[in-house]
Amino acid sequence: MAGKDSSQTILKNIEKQVGGNKTAGISNDEVIKGLKEALTIGTQNSSKLLHQTDGFLGNAAIKILMPEEGKKAEASLNKMGLGRVVDKLILSMNRAAEDAAGGITEIFWEAIKNMSVSDGMSILKGSDDAATQFLKKATSAQLTEKMRPVINNSLANVNATKYWDDFITAANIFKKAPTQTNLADYVTEKALNGIFYTLAAEEKKIRKDPAARVTDILQKVFGGQ
Repeated sequence: MAGKDSSQTILKNIEKQVGGNKTAGISNDEVIKGLKEALTIGTQNSSKLLHQTDGFLGNAAIKILMPEEGKKAEASLNKMGLGRVVDKLILSMNRAAEDAAGGITEIFWEAIKNMSVSDGMSILKGSDDAATQFLKKATSAQLTEKMRPVINNSLANVNATKYWDDFITAANIFKKAPTQTNLADYVTEKALNGIFYTLAAEEKKIRKDPAARVTDILQKVFGGQ
């Protein structure tokens, strides 16, 4: 949170300005400013949510699991009572993602700052994840560049590379070794998926909250423009 404000509070303030001052109205620039503030807080909240212990691991929707090519070996190891090898690897991948999620807000804020009035109005009138899709398009490349070295270092710090080697060694017993996966690339991709999933959920809550009625009001005010 930024002080005592929330994205809902900001939207309510806009609603009051529109509803309580109908003669003066509200300009496009003022609407976009409010939207930017709401998105800034939303991305900050999402980052804080993920950048904590079990931010990824404790959320079944975004928890990073074994790469697809390693799942057969995972099943075999579990049957053989070697599931601890898999558990250590999964824990380390999620801890690395949680670590990297702490340094992403500035990239989002730069994209939000550069949002045009046209972008903003499209988001206001768009689908439940319109803002998330805008940010995904605007930030994915920078986020990947920012997060990958952090994840790489984090994987090393939590011995994920060793656990990965242990997993491959154990998987070789069954001739099911996942030799194609680059662990840092895989965790970075999954971490990004988790970030945008969380953003979309936050955006949907804002839109469905009673304060999100302001979106309808703004569409009526500016629908003819």
